[in-house]
Amino acid sequence: MMLPKKPFLWFALCMAGLLLPAFRQAKKTGIEGYIFKVSGNRMPSPDVKLSPPKGIAATLYIYELTNLSQLTRVDESAFYSNIRTRLVKIVQSDATGYFSVSLPPGQYSLFTKKDALFYANYFDGGNNVAPVKVSSGKLTQVNVNVDYDASY
Repeated sequence: MMLPKKPFLWFALCMAGLLLPAFRQAKKTGIEGYIFKVSGNRMPSPDVKLSPPKGIAATLYIYELTNLSQLTRVDESAFYSNIRTRLVKIVQSDATGYFSVSLPPGQYSLFTKKDALFYANYFDGGNNVAPVKVSSGKLTQVNVNVDYDASY
């Protein structure tokens, strides 16, 4: 076997070939976004300009994808007293509402809390609550609206 005349260059090229795939996979996988507090009258009107929602510091509870049938719902509201899927992570947003969290690829449901009750206000066509899909090597952008004090 013939070695190149510059062994350091040969070594550097080999290491780059071995390490480059690892650097490509080092992209963060998970979700990031903002938690917004939405309140008051949010009915559209030509005479009134709606104020933008305000980012808030809040706790976000990330569960395995959760169907409405896996929750104990409080009346017909968007509040839940019990979630019967596995809690994956808890993350705190900063004062602007921003959060970022690493998660393995998969599907998750996002909840906030008001007092002792969980809150999530949207569903997909299969009655999965506040669903978000995480793909490998990507940060999925998510905005969470805490709008239990808003009227539409």
